[in-house]
Amino acid sequence: MAYQALYRKWRPSNFDEVRGQDHIVTTLKNQIEMNRIGHAYLFCGTRGTGKTSIAKIFAKAVNCEHPVNGSPCNECAMCRAVNEQRSMNVIEIDAASNNGVDNIREIREEVAYSPSEGKYKVYIIDEVHMLSIGAFNALLKTLEEPPSYVIFILATTEAHKIPITILSRCQRYDFRRISTGTIAGRLRELADAEGIDAEDAALAYVARMADGSMRDALSLLDQCNAFYIGQKLKYENVLDVLGAVDTSVFGSLLKSICSQDVSGVIHLIDEIVMQGRDLTQFVVDFTWYLRNLLMVQSSGDLTDLVEASVEQLEVMRQEASGIDTSVLMRYIRIFSDLSGQVRYSTQKRVLVEVALIKLCHPAMERNLDAVLNRLAILEQKVAKGVVVSSQSSGGGAAGGDADGISGLQSGNGVQVQPEQKAVSEDLRMIIDRWKQVTGDLTPSMAVMLRGAVISEGPDNQLIIALADDMRYGYFAEESHRQALENALSERVGKLVKVNAVPLNKTENASQFIDPVQAFQGIDIVYED
Repeated sequence: MAYQALYRKWRPSNFDEVRGQDHIVTTLKNQIEMNRIGHAYLFCGTRGTGKTSIAKIFAKAVNCEHPVNGSPCNECAMCRAVNEQRSMNVIEIDAASNNGVDNIREIREEVAYSPSEGKYKVYIIDEVHMLSIGAFNALLKTLEEPPSYVIFILATTEAHKIPITILSRCQRYDFRRISTGTIAGRLRELADAEGIDAEDAALAYVARMADGSMRDALSLLDQCNAFYIGQKLKYENVLDVLGAVDTSVFGSLLKSICSQDVSGVIHLIDEIVMQGRDLTQFVVDFTWYLRNLLMVQSSGDLTDLVEASVEQLEVMRQEASGIDTSVLMRYIRIFSDLSGQVRYSTQKRVLVEVALIKLCHPAMERNLDAVLNRLAILEQKVAKGVVVSSQSSGGGAAGGDADGISGLQSGNGVQVQPEQKAVSEDLRMIIDRWKQVTGDLTPSMAVMLRGAVISEGPDNQLIIALADDMRYGYFAEESHRQALENALSERVGKLVKVNAVPLNKTENASQFIDPVQAFQGIDIVYED
């Protein structure tokens, strides 16, 4: 006998063999047992979740001579006829290739004749959303008032394309994606039955790659087993066949990204490409890996939503603890956008490399999460005692600016000379205590004050001119300005109100004083 694919050989023959659709199986079995069978059903759901299989089992069960708890016996003449595809009572129609009005008219003519054997004639119309509008209209009257011996089962992956007039005449059943654990368990059963020696980790990865489809999982297992026929199917073997990347590689990649090691990241991608891995699948898997880190990092206990072993979870906790949530969400955003682009691109490698360089250099982006990423990098460096220079370093892994933020020199192009200025005693006190004030602030807020110059304003205000628009926008926010005012007031011993302005739009830059340079010994003349 010719070889039969696993998904065909192990298609469920009764309701007890169906996995992952208990809510539908229980309902249909109860209807059969209580003889409350409907005349029209609509099975909706993604590919490979059991729509056609359950439709055939239901067709057998309603005609079975000796049903067992609502499930077909698979032994009577009617069940054998359906299994051998020679029953005249079960008619399967592919609406993708039989979608015209004439095809539906043939059905309308056929339903006038009662079944020659058994109780019901069951019409299974697969991919019913492919029917033309005329065909739907031709089906409508028959679907509304069919003969008592006729049952329609409509199956579709795109229920939104079906007219509401058809939907309202059917009992709708939504098939869920089958969980990875359920698929892996079924694969283990079939592997043992087929004599396939496979590691649990290999089957678990196949199950995850199937994305909720049992049929896809069996096809992938078939493919992997054919490549390593007669050998033990290991996790590494599955990665080779499917062109996937091990999660340990993702850990190394993330570590290089966080340390802004562009050279290491590009070499790692080169190694992945040379191994023949699929870059589209790599992008999907890395995005999923980052999502899992986010789940592990969340304050609530979401580890049950992460498909990983106890050992892997512990490793992921350690990796997640070293990265800020906002940074992680930025990585996910960039790779989610990339997954949509790389699928249809002829330059997949270039797109992936550009995206990874973006992750390493947040300064390449100007949106909020990129700014937060840059601040997180600075906070980590400050916490480690690294001196962050505002001058461009011109190279290295971090490239350009050591902290990824450019233009920190005073005035962002507006030069403020450290010349003698006449200041009040209040301003002198602020200058003398500027170092303590910045020490009271959070590291990110202190970094945002770099390059700021100050001057006295009307009504005892302290005007702070900030080096660029990004810093000005930061202290224009009420919460940040309030925190700075509180730190100043506490150190000076009196109420200080702050008015933040962008220095590059300041008319008279010469009136401002650089408090850092002044603190380091520049002479200042007191006002009487």
